[in-house]
Amino acid sequence: MPANTTASSGSSGSAGGKTGKKKGRRARLIVIVLVLALVAGIGYGAFWSVTTVRASYPQTNGSIKIDGLTGNVDVKRDSYGIPQLYADSDADLFRAQGFVQAQDRFWEMDVRRHMTAGRLSEMFGSGQVDTDAFLRTLGWRKVAQKEYDTVLSADTKKNLQAYADGVNAYLKGRDGKDISVEYAALGLTNDYKPTKWTPVDSVAWLKAMAWDLRGNMQDEIDRSLMTSRLSKKQIEDLYPAYPYDTHKPIVSEGAISPVTGKFERNATPTSGIGASTVQGATEGVNAQLASLSDTLDQIPALLGPNGNGIGSNSWVVSGDYTTTGKPLLANDPHLAPQLPSLWYQMGLHCRQISATCQYDTAGYTFSGMPGVIIGHNQDIAWGFTNLGADVTDLFLEKVSGDGYQYDGKVKPFVTREETIKVAGGASRHITVRETNNGPLISDRSSELEKVGQKAPVPSAAPDRANGYAVALRWTALDAGHSMDAVFELNRAKDFPSFRKAAEHFEVPSQNLIYADNKGHIGYQAPGKIPVRKTGDGTMPSPGWTSKYGWEKDPIPFDKLPYEYDPKRGYIVTANQAVIDENTYDPMLTKDWGYGTRSQRINDLIAGKIKVGEKISTEDMQKMQMDNTSEIATKLVPELLDIKVSDKSVREAQKLLEGWDSKQEPDSAAAAYFNAVWRNILKLAFGDKLPKEMRVKGECLTVLPADSTGPVDEQDKPVRECGQRDADSAQPDGGDRWYQVVIKLMDDENSDWWKAPKHRKDKATENRDQLFARAMKDARWELTAKLGKDMSTWSWGRLHQLTLKNQTLGTEGPDLLQRALNRGPWNLGGGEAAVNASGWNAAGGYEVIWVPSMRMVVNVGDWDKSRWINLTGASGHAFSAHYTDQTDKWATGGLLDWSFGTNAVAKSTKDTLTLKPS
Repeated sequence: MPANTTASSGSSGSAGGKTGKKKGRRARLIVIVLVLALVAGIGYGAFWSVTTVRASYPQTNGSIKIDGLTGNVDVKRDSYGIPQLYADSDADLFRAQGFVQAQDRFWEMDVRRHMTAGRLSEMFGSGQVDTDAFLRTLGWRKVAQKEYDTVLSADTKKNLQAYADGVNAYLKGRDGKDISVEYAALGLTNDYKPTKWTPVDSVAWLKAMAWDLRGNMQDEIDRSLMTSRLSKKQIEDLYPAYPYDTHKPIVSEGAISPVTGKFERNATPTSGIGASTVQGATEGVNAQLASLSDTLDQIPALLGPNGNGIGSNSWVVSGDYTTTGKPLLANDPHLAPQLPSLWYQMGLHCRQISATCQYDTAGYTFSGMPGVIIGHNQDIAWGFTNLGADVTDLFLEKVSGDGYQYDGKVKPFVTREETIKVAGGASRHITVRETNNGPLISDRSSELEKVGQKAPVPSAAPDRANGYAVALRWTALDAGHSMDAVFELNRAKDFPSFRKAAEHFEVPSQNLIYADNKGHIGYQAPGKIPVRKTGDGTMPSPGWTSKYGWEKDPIPFDKLPYEYDPKRGYIVTANQAVIDENTYDPMLTKDWGYGTRSQRINDLIAGKIKVGEKISTEDMQKMQMDNTSEIATKLVPELLDIKVSDKSVREAQKLLEGWDSKQEPDSAAAAYFNAVWRNILKLAFGDKLPKEMRVKGECLTVLPADSTGPVDEQDKPVRECGQRDADSAQPDGGDRWYQVVIKLMDDENSDWWKAPKHRKDKATENRDQLFARAMKDARWELTAKLGKDMSTWSWGRLHQLTLKNQTLGTEGPDLLQRALNRGPWNLGGGEAAVNASGWNAAGGYEVIWVPSMRMVVNVGDWDKSRWINLTGASGHAFSAHYTDQTDKWATGGLLDWSFGTNAVAKSTKDTLTLKPS
């Protein structure tokens, strides 16, 4: 037993009854298998016993004395290991939160803090040096330190310190192998030892989430890359305008008042305002920008792919239209699948609310951060989706010696030296250079030293010489108040206090949805969103002139859109446009999600209201699992009209007859349609994109990059191979591509439907020929993947989710990966469906992002709310709670969510009391 704890009647977590016994037996079997695997297969000469594997399991019954508490804290866990904490002061509550999260998830927490600080090489060796160098250049940890030192409130800092003290109370006296089995594995090659947790470790994680949800940076890079092959008109074809006529924005009531200059929900929009569409002076950057894209691909899988599909669903329905008579609120954020899940379910309860104990809240937290991120308290509920505001810009910089040019003068770089310690090797040293637009991210890549070498720029631009450098301007690199906002949300009691908290939620910029127990519903767009002097942020801008760049102050909070009790009785946010840009200024972004999911949710809710049906908790749950493919509803009639002579292809085509466009896991029609969709995209667009955007290693014969268009025949073809990670290659098949194809459907002879004649096996002249070719290619692709017998085909067999331990489960020895990872699961749903199990059409059918959790909050009758996590409460690979929610999650199931004291008592299976030392 570690030196700082004293236990009585202790046990490692167990669920009661038959379920608990089954889970216990299964866990024991997994432990035995792991031990045998490690002894037999890894070969480092180490012998791991069952005791080694179990050493890190948390104590969940009895009592433990820990330093710093002023009173007892009860930790009550249900049969899924989800803890509810009860304390008598804020300090004790957050100290206990730190202790309990460290019990379950410290390995995850430790890896995260090393990632945000650019210190992964200290744990995993030289393979992480480039990633560390890039993250040091961004300076997440430096900004987090500044926030803690100069910006955050005194109360927030007290809570962060209490949380850190709780984590350190857990660590005291424990070796790595006593904390998590991964440390035992790491110890075979590395003498790494965990160090104390600090408050800044918690703050820095918000920077990682902001990076994951940073908006249109990849689109900015991609548009620039396209200039090497496509004309301005062709690029515009691939980035169509948002379809306001068919996909409703979030806010449809209110406008900027011409009298007050603020956004007011009763003001009347003035049509034709429009956000600025002035283009930057540079219409593109040379293809070396692909190097930056490659660098972004190397950021750890903890953050996952960043693309058009990444987002979330949330919606709230007024009690006027629900069976409960009170609002119902649903939320499911979409993120890369992670093991353990990004989210940690938890309740934080003061036994009695007072000035010294202010919290009674429950929901989803991040391991390593105090408070609740998404959930409810006794008065209000709230959810998040990604707003998608454009908060990043790339700037071309003309470097001159030790400085950079700006308005005709050379300004000195702001520099700092960084030392990267490397496990098992010599330390590396880098110099970070910053301009007034931000750090030079091109310094982290030898290829990027030549960025801008061929960029069309004004005649007044500085001599490009060997090319321009690239700087990143990003709102998250400025110190902010987002950590304050977390605690303010947890304490909010009504819409005014909710909006006050939202004002401080600067980064990442999120759609905040709201409901309260008095029956009100609402929405607020928060965030630090820049105002550009010139241009719209869709292309890299000249950094050498003050005509570009950002204004000193971002968009004022009182100009940002919000809604409160809208007349229609519901609010939907699913990454669509916040408000019609033709009636609203200033500009939030030019790169919204295209609203496929949001419009489907709008239609489902409106359809029930129209026929007078009340919406229940079960209805909200069914909506979350809606699998409908919007693009299938548009394309299938066209595909069925095509005459097919090949008997085998005709057999596959018949699968689409009578199909309802539902992407169920057992559907052969869904499998075939999605294969056809993938091949349509590849033939029409993918094969015409520059190699920097195509899947790494996939080679084809193309026309030279200086050809005048995608079907130009005047040049001799060349062989080129793709360079991008499969998870982020294009065309990814998201709802931007839905709009691209829908807009081209009526033009049967568009150049996009024409495959070049030099590719004789794929040559097509019009839309129907290309569709016919896609159906043929899809038939033989699925024959290779699923077999010749179509009766055995199913979407789930193609569309599988494998959960991977985010460190050793992706980079460790194969045998260790198999021991730490779980799956696969055959899933339904798909890209741009409400049940958003995302896949990249350029890369394949594997699930690469998911609803990372789901909840339906029954406002006012909190104990009837329901929730689910992607994996489980525990980060211990052989715990019964490692993935015990995944089976239910995969089929759309939800767990009961106890909140009130009596409900929690009834659901409690284990009780641990933390006592003052």
